[in-house]
Amino acid sequence: MAKNKFPKMGGGMNNMLKQAQKMQQQMESMQGDIENRIIEVSAGGGAVTITMSGKKEVKSIKISPDIVDPDDVEMLEDIIMAAVNEAVLKADKMLADEMGKITGGISLPGLF
Repeated sequence: MAKNKFPKMGGGMNNMLKQAQKMQQQMESMQGDIENRIIEVSAGGGAVTITMSGKKEVKSIKISPDIVDPDDVEMLEDIIMAAVNEAVLKADKMLADEMGKITGGISLPGLF
């Protein structure tokens, strides 16, 4: 009678697998929650306000009429770019903070 080459998994391994499955479920739930969150940032002293979803989709851009100068479109472009970049950074930080809650602060690159 041939012996089984693979020993039965011990309780420690089973617990680890259960924890991994639980963490995966928490991550999926958290990802759905984050995708529905709204981030709002402004730049240029409030001249430009960007609203973005947690999925990093720009939902709205509001521009104060006071900042619109047809002779200086480049400044407006720079302010909009700064606001969008700030919104993306804020979305990334929100995701990292929420992931940290699930993983206990352990970085898991490439998951999201």
